[in-house]
Amino acid sequence: MAVARPILGLLALVFLAGGIVLQFLVVLSGLPTTPENDIYFLEATLGGAAASGLNGISNPVRWTWLRICGVDGQTGLNAFCQPTGAAVPFSPVDNFPQQTVNNLPSAFQDHRNYYYYLSRISWAFYIVALFFAVVAVFTGLLALCTRLGAYLSSSFTFLAVGGQAIAASLMTAWVVSGYRTFTNAGIPAQYGVKAIAFTWAAFAAWSIATILFCVGGALGGKRNTEDYGHEKKGLFRRNKSTRSRGSFRDADSGRRVKDDYE
Repeated sequence: MAVARPILGLLALVFLAGGIVLQFLVVLSGLPTTPENDIYFLEATLGGAAASGLNGISNPVRWTWLRICGVDGQTGLNAFCQPTGAAVPFSPVDNFPQQTVNNLPSAFQDHRNYYYYLSRISWAFYIVALFFAVVAVFTGLLALCTRLGAYLSSSFTFLAVGGQAIAASLMTAWVVSGYRTFTNAGIPAQYGVKAIAFTWAAFAAWSIATILFCVGGALGGKRNTEDYGHEKKGLFRRNKSTRSRGSFRDADSGRRVKDDYE
């Protein structure tokens, strides 16, 4: 059991680190470097009057974590991006000039707050989940040798899993809703498969890490309890045996004194 704990702790750290790498790829999407320039959440190809009012915004349009980008016609990668800004919301009303907004589906204007806050809140939980996952890496080093470190790491990874579940659920909600709104209006759109897959893969990796940390912390607990029980029983037997021998000696001494008086 003592050998299994560091193995489980090491496996948990591998899954934890893998999830962190995937999370960083998502939150850095929109950068011109590879592979971040191939990651986005949603793409839409505007046409007609909507496209003519973009005023410098490339078409098709891609929403990434850091900024709104276009598409390189030769490579298919993110290109011609707008200025970088953390947690750019998915809200066509706020993302595009008024001329373009007037020619978009009315649902984006009628439910502007829905799209805006859904995407912004999901961005916040991406960071929350990433923070607890990074903290768990440092405490996870203790999990290689101590039960306390394993339980402490499982607590942080559990918080990371919770934050990631919220982030992934909200992200999926606005991406699917935006996709349907575009396509129902006849505007071609497509999902950013990598961003969605990486987000849910990080959730799965951290969930596995949490389980492994918990199992590693539980190893050895039952054995220690049994050893304590055997030790306690052994001590009770010794005390009982000592009392028995003492009682025998007292009884023997009493008989000798009686014989002397007789």
